[in-house]
Amino acid sequence: MTRRIEGYSLRLAVLLLFVLTAGGCGISRNGASNEAGEIATASPSDRTVHVFNFKVEMAEQLNALAKQYEQETGVRIAVDTCGGGCDYSAALKTRFNSGDKPDLFFVAGYTDLDLWQEYLEDLSDQPWVSDLVDLTKPGITKDGKVYGMPLVIEGWGFIYNKQLFRQAGIAEPPVTLEALREAAKKLQAAGIQPFENAYAEWWIVGNHLLNLAFAAQPHPFEFVEAVKRGDASLTDNAILNQWTDLVDLTVAYGQPDSLQTDYNAQMANFAAGRAAMMQQGIWTQLQLDEMNPNLDIGFLPMPINNDASAMDKLQVGVPNYWVVYKNSGVKQEAKAFMNWIATSAAGRQFFMDAKLIPPFRSIPIGKGQLGPLADDVIAYLKAGKTLPWMWQRYPGYEANTSRMAVQIKAYIGKQIDRERMYREFQRIWRELS
Repeated sequence: MTRRIEGYSLRLAVLLLFVLTAGGCGISRNGASNEAGEIATASPSDRTVHVFNFKVEMAEQLNALAKQYEQETGVRIAVDTCGGGCDYSAALKTRFNSGDKPDLFFVAGYTDLDLWQEYLEDLSDQPWVSDLVDLTKPGITKDGKVYGMPLVIEGWGFIYNKQLFRQAGIAEPPVTLEALREAAKKLQAAGIQPFENAYAEWWIVGNHLLNLAFAAQPHPFEFVEAVKRGDASLTDNAILNQWTDLVDLTVAYGQPDSLQTDYNAQMANFAAGRAAMMQQGIWTQLQLDEMNPNLDIGFLPMPINNDASAMDKLQVGVPNYWVVYKNSGVKQEAKAFMNWIATSAAGRQFFMDAKLIPPFRSIPIGKGQLGPLADDVIAYLKAGKTLPWMWQRYPGYEANTSRMAVQIKAYIGKQIDRERMYREFQRIWRELS
């Protein structure tokens, strides 16, 4: 009799386990429901915040920060970095479609905010919001609500090797197109390669290089909206034509295999002193320091004409924003981690270690503390000499920039002329608007 009861109890336990397992198929990591309207709470034993990180340059520092936070609070921060050529946007969409939704992830703001807003927690009541640098807010604010915390402030232009400039007898940093051309000629005459172009990378071409053609418009935000509506054209725009003159200059005075050179090769060649300039941003400081700590470098603007007052500017903005999945079972823990980054000594040291300009007014930055590239970005920022990041406002966002990058590469490779390139730009915008 006892064995029959035990057998019955065993079968009942198996049946209950099957029911519970089947019923749990709609529950994702940390107990968060996959249904938009339901939120489950993580059990005390599984207080893990899953972070999907897009920025490989800071992976080491972020992992160390996560470990310290766990030691202080007992909450585990599991960081998964999308690096090595990973398409973050595509990978993030795949995760959401498969139900593997991270608790903390990144969006780029503006058009990307529109795409992800339905999944995002409103963070307007968080204490760090009032501490944000003004230029960091618009990209992640909609209908008066703040949906993310800016990761960092970044800027880019032409990074130049000051020693090679001195060697070529260039006394004044060029801030106009003609001055840049003369500097390139002097460098070449001194046996120095002027530009190291990484035009194999779509984001260098389609995001950063092309950004200048839109950011340098007299009214850049209005221009983008006008092109979206069909009230302005990309086929007969004077600024776009001037921008192409700069592209031509970098190709004429760059290495022959610009279209085959990727980011890693560009960085290695520039760090080794094989070229005097490269189009890159502040995010390269840490890597350049590791490759050649003795480099004497700074930023130059990327001029498209000879108007010095208009051209002496760096492109400065926010690359991405921390956001919280609103149906996460550990969203309170996720928000606490973000607040800790913004306010704690350890969190603030993270910016110093990763050589990142913090987006908070209350964090003082001393000259030289983050390196010469940050010093230049901060100086341009304080002087109000900046151009906005525009690609986050394009229709279709990354689909747009990647498709336009294909056309720019075709132009650089002499497969199409500039007029054909502009027509292809117009077609892409028309299809995505």
